[in-house]
Amino acid sequence: MMKTYKNLTIWDGCSDEMREGDLSVANGKFVLDPANGRNFSGCFAIPGLIDAHVHLCLDPDISDPLKQTEADTESIKQDIRDRALAMVKVGITSARDLGGGQWLELEIRDEIARGRTLGPRLVCAGQPITSVGGHCHFWGGEAIDTDAAITVLQRQLEHDVDLIKIMVTGGNITPGSKPIDTQFEDETVSKIVMMSNAADRHVAGHCHGTDGIRQAAKAGIRTVEHCSWVGETGWGRDFNEKVVDAMVANNVWVSPTINAGWRRFQKPEFVEIVRSNYRKMKQAGIKLIASTDAGIPKVYHHDLPRALLEFARFAELTPLETLKAATSDCATAIDLGDVTGQIKPGYSADFVVYESNPLENLEALQYPVLIVVKGEEVLPS
Repeated sequence: MMKTYKNLTIWDGCSDEMREGDLSVANGKFVLDPANGRNFSGCFAIPGLIDAHVHLCLDPDISDPLKQTEADTESIKQDIRDRALAMVKVGITSARDLGGGQWLELEIRDEIARGRTLGPRLVCAGQPITSVGGHCHFWGGEAIDTDAAITVLQRQLEHDVDLIKIMVTGGNITPGSKPIDTQFEDETVSKIVMMSNAADRHVAGHCHGTDGIRQAAKAGIRTVEHCSWVGETGWGRDFNEKVVDAMVANNVWVSPTINAGWRRFQKPEFVEIVRSNYRKMKQAGIKLIASTDAGIPKVYHHDLPRALLEFARFAELTPLETLKAATSDCATAIDLGDVTGQIKPGYSADFVVYESNPLENLEALQYPVLIVVKGEEVLPS
């Protein structure tokens, strides 16, 4: 059955300007054929939002990561379904899940794909490869050397993951792990990237410390997560132009995981350090994509519309640049560029309608009036 949404002001995900027109949807995809339909005069439509870094298995109200697995499997799966529904209801129509321990998010991914569960289109990494006792070791992806890391990688492929995640450095939420520290030798990171690419999977690398960012850039990882430039002198203070050059040469994207909680960072010195780093990366030609790390303490899975305000503030992005980073650019980076992220014939009918223009004010993203995912209408929360 065809549906048409008439008299919209439309941003297609790529153009610098909006256009007046109608959107027609059939079999879950955008089509050119006009038809009679609902009148949305005065409203604005953009592609559905994409969050490039979430953890659907994590409860953001639990601060101790070791307690995240205490619930029974069925309860965790229902929680994932509930979080997925909450995401769609705010306009998030696709997301990349970057880690869990039991592949439960992959089960929900498949339920969503089959139409049994309502949620965003998911691409999932499964168990991240990490060092013994390293960041998120409790998810089961520990590896002592390159051979062991390959074994973890192969186990993820057996579970039909969409990509591979490697913890190149330590992290914040794991006791005993330090963000500045690398967790593997260069050879191991490069081998994982090479074998993942051979299996037609891209690699996301968790990287806080500068030496870890160097390893990821050298290996040609697809996306550097966080990219915090942590050094001996502190957070964001070890920016390295040679590493940036390697990132540009290998077409590395940056997924900075800026969430709504970044509102708490108001000290001018810290704000300028972070802004300066993003400014220099952008000037070098590195593209940023929208991501939140949803699931970590107090970062909720439906927070992306609010988080994009902070993303724009720290990365000094216009609303247009911010929305590209959360739609078409994000889709390209996570291997969905020929599926979604644009309002275009043949693409999945994923779009959000607002009464106010989000290209003029990003706060409009918090007030959708209609969400359409794969052609199915969803009312906002």
